[in-house]
Amino acid sequence: MSVEAIAPWLESARHRASVHPAHALLLHAAGELGQFDLALALAMGWLCESTVQARACGACTACRLVDQHSHPDLKVLLPEALRGPLGWSTAADDDSDGVTSKSKTKPSREIRIDEVRAAIDWAQRTTSRARAKVLLIHPAEAMNTSSANALLKTLEEPPGSLRLVLTANDPEALLPTVRSRCQRIHIATPAASQALAWLEAQGVPQPQVLLAAAGGLPHAALALHAEGIDTAAWRGVPAAARRGASGALADWPVPRVVDALHRLCHDLMALAAGGAPAYFEAAALAPVSKPRVPTLDALAEFDRELRQASRQQDHPWHAGLRTEALLSRVAALWQTPRDAQSGPGRALDTLPGR
Repeated sequence: MSVEAIAPWLESARHRASVHPAHALLLHAAGELGQFDLALALAMGWLCESTVQARACGACTACRLVDQHSHPDLKVLLPEALRGPLGWSTAADDDSDGVTSKSKTKPSREIRIDEVRAAIDWAQRTTSRARAKVLLIHPAEAMNTSSANALLKTLEEPPGSLRLVLTANDPEALLPTVRSRCQRIHIATPAASQALAWLEAQGVPQPQVLLAAAGGLPHAALALHAEGIDTAAWRGVPAAARRGASGALADWPVPRVVDALHRLCHDLMALAAGGAPAYFEAAALAPVSKPRVPTLDALAEFDRELRQASRQQDHPWHAGLRTEALLSRVAALWQTPRDAQSGPGRALDTLPGR
């Protein structure tokens, strides 16, 4: 990671964090706004061996080691499911700690207690480069109760020169005992103009559509782009949902399908209540809002089913059948009672598994 790689809206938070004397920081925002990038930039600054400037120089041996994910005084704890998307190789760390994840099961979304205990053991050792030690945990919500409790003593009384930096999208989801031991640094959602300029610099065409799709979160919009979901694909979601055309979303991961339908449901509920949509343009919603929008009661029921579906995303569903069932169910929102007797649209809790 280059020291200049963080997004511009993170600079204010970086300044506040870099001058703060706290040994444990909690970087939080209302959604994903680059907390991991900021945490890594702070870690690089704390470990930097340059005497010329206050923050990371990007050129010294320590900065190069952080950039190569091989600094011996930096420990990064991530759920298995995030290591690939974040491009963070932890094979060497796993081997050195005796914690391995060579499993054929689906990558875990949790930071397990054995990983936290291994990190605590690592923290007790002396520094390798005599500068500092940094333990980065992203996201802190991924720690279950046992993992979080195991970390409390280290958070309160870090050994030697250890500094900790935790990230969160929802600090209230953390144990109060974790929150109280950290100095909180809030990251504000950037203005649309700043987010759009950044997305354009990342090569995202027509970024305003994907930024709206992502609820104003530029990193989430960039993730959509990285998954191959462009403006045309997003604009086509409402019409595909109205027709029950699962083929239009066949290449999307099931969690992404659930999320897109959840956002469509939100906008339809807003229209039914006389409000304005948030995630889709009015033109894209025209095929599903005329001649009528489904009733609020029907949409509220579908919203509950989607929430249940999102909680089941780790279930080994057959992706194609799951998407087909989801699209059939949403298409049923426009059916009359007579149509529903002969058409598709069963409840999501009866969907077939693999």
